[in-house]
Amino acid sequence: MVTKRVSPGKKPTRQKAAVEVPLLTESVAVPGIESKRSGAAIPETVDPNVRRQLVAAEAYFLAERRGFTAGGELEDWVAAEAMVDSRLRNVRAA
Repeated sequence: MVTKRVSPGKKPTRQKAAVEVPLLTESVAVPGIESKRSGAAIPETVDPNVRRQLVAAEAYFLAERRGFTAGGELEDWVAAEAMVDSRLRNVRAA
């Protein structure tokens, strides 16, 4: 006798953990730092660790857009630094 196999339905999918980016507040204030690549000063209210996390997240998204192909990691990081520093300067000016 043949019985029809019934699928139990859609398998639950694991969601990717959200990257938590700390808010830029006065409590993370440190002296201004210079980007070694661009030489441009970034705002004085950004903790270097927060900036690094923001750059890492931006670099990840750039790598994702190019399909995570090898060989463009450095360019992604440099572009991410420029984007984050630009945004931080705009936040400071506002």
